[in-house]
Amino acid sequence: MKENAKPLRMLIASMVIFGTVGIVRRWIPLPSAAIAAARGIVGALILLLLCAVRRRRLSGEGIRRNLVLLLVSGAAMGANWIALFEAYRFTTVAAATLCYYMAPIIVILLSPLVLREKLTARQGACAAAALLGMVLVSGVVGGGTAGSIRGALLGLLAAALYAAVVLMNKRMRPMPGVDRAIVQLLTAGVVVLPYALFTGAGGGAPLRLRAVVPLAVICVVHTGLAYALYFGCVDRLRAHTLALLSYIDPVVAVLLSALLLHEPLTVLTVLGAVLILGAAALGELPEKQSKNEA
Repeated sequence: MKENAKPLRMLIASMVIFGTVGIVRRWIPLPSAAIAAARGIVGALILLLLCAVRRRRLSGEGIRRNLVLLLVSGAAMGANWIALFEAYRFTTVAAATLCYYMAPIIVILLSPLVLREKLTARQGACAAAALLGMVLVSGVVGGGTAGSIRGALLGLLAAALYAAVVLMNKRMRPMPGVDRAIVQLLTAGVVVLPYALFTGAGGGAPLRLRAVVPLAVICVVHTGLAYALYFGCVDRLRAHTLALLSYIDPVVAVLLSALLLHEPLTVLTVLGAVLILGAAALGELPEKQSKNEA
């Protein structure tokens, strides 16, 4: 087990970093499109720099074979970030993050159509439980405001877009994960940048100065460093370990939103969190094979 200690630490560190992105976003007085554009471009450049330092070349053949899916998924990633960052503006970090973690459930529901995979009874039950959890988190049941419900819907839109990215990644021909991430990040930034500029995302000079530090944190730490940590360990850990430990991200987000931002953590939010995260984690576990299949 000792040889797995380092990649496990890297994975946990990356998930903790991802879990704090909503907190930092609250400190950036810039539109979501500007943050998404900067995150994509700077994140891709950092990963390219790391590849250069390690004297590792990108797989030109892999990029060419998957170019269309890489570009489309990269654009979807950029739209996903905008929706998620907007969700953080309208509702609590906890609610937005939990709605965003409907993505694995959306992947499960769409897999029979996109990947020709069978939807099992357990996965169907997990999807139903997660949907109930999302209703509880969204504020619809507890009399949430129009803004909080809008934030929850934006979080769900972000989840749908991320699920689309996951499904497109599954359809790609084999290529290194880092190479895929670089192209997708760069595409996300380049696609979103014109929209950010067109909508006047920059603001005045004082606004840009006040935003530069937290924006740099999201670009360098939450994208460059976190992606480097994740892709540095992903090939050395088992799939179910990656799936289960990825739920450190939303747990950190929920806890820190209550501790640092003093956001209310209601009974309905906690119950919804248990339903969403529990169902998503259970849905990702492999099914037991029957004796005839074994």
